[in-house]
Amino acid sequence: MNPKYEIILYWSEDDQAFVAEVPELPGCMAHGDSQASALASVNEAIALWIATAEELGRSVPTPKGRRLAYA
Repeated sequence: MNPKYEIILYWSEDDQAFVAEVPELPGCMAHGDSQASALASVNEAIALWIATAEELGRSVPTPKGRRLAYA
């Protein structure tokens, strides 16, 4: 399974690490020393988040991807 959830990747000065967050999956995030390691870790976190939700009988959001807003 390779869901297409939006991932926000940024540098955290406080943590001195790259942080990857998945807004559509509450609490799903990971970090790494590089952008690549943060993305690899967050992809593992997504799989674990989904597996845990399924085990608990909770719904898994359908990926919506990037929703652009124009003014």
